[in-house]
Amino acid sequence: MEGYIHSTESFGTVDGPGVRFVIFFQGCPMRCLYCHNPDTWPVGRGKKASAEELLDAYERNKEFYKNGGITCTGGEPMMQMEFLTALFREAKKRSIHTCLDTSGIVFGSVGLSEIDALLSVTDMVMLDIKHIDQKKHIALTGHSNERILAFARHICESNTDLWIRHVLVPKWTDDRESLEQLGCFLSELKTLKGLDILPYHNMGIEKYKQLNLPYPLEDIEPASMDMAENARKIILNSLKKALRRERE
Repeated sequence: MEGYIHSTESFGTVDGPGVRFVIFFQGCPMRCLYCHNPDTWPVGRGKKASAEELLDAYERNKEFYKNGGITCTGGEPMMQMEFLTALFREAKKRSIHTCLDTSGIVFGSVGLSEIDALLSVTDMVMLDIKHIDQKKHIALTGHSNERILAFARHICESNTDLWIRHVLVPKWTDDRESLEQLGCFLSELKTLKGLDILPYHNMGIEKYKQLNLPYPLEDIEPASMDMAENARKIILNSLKKALRRERE
């Protein structure tokens, strides 16, 4: 079995715990306005690779991955569910830590048995929650967030470690009300292990030019690390308040 792979990164440090071998899958149904990898959108393109080829590439540098593992990202890895599961299954045979970075958008469009087969060989899911508000999520990505939030809950029900990622985009995802709503939602997630608030950047502009695509957020300035850290504090304070209310 082979999958369509956009590219790989040998020494990823922001894609899960430790230093990791990062595999970028080709194909994505989302159209996030701030996406910096529009070249990963088309389905059925990229280089074909087998699980063995990818894991052999990992093994060549495995001494650097002692506290890491492999991370599959994209694009959207779950669009190639059968191959992704086979890859993670083989990785677990080699005692490799597996991390899935996903939007969760395909949840509900494939059977739960397939989802659970994948989660059974997944050590951690890094789930991207683009926006907690339904209407704003549709405006930002072209899709509802219903499946994504349902997937977050299912990950926890499966007792799989969960790491949430949220991109802070000025004028889009940075209002206090939405951040507090996100924190309240996160309080429900019992296997939550981490939260990344990533400041929006516009480094993908050149790719859009190369692909003859208009850049949707040309008038939006990048967010600073201070802005992202302040947003993280708002979310965590809301999460803690929700947990206190739950205990009362």
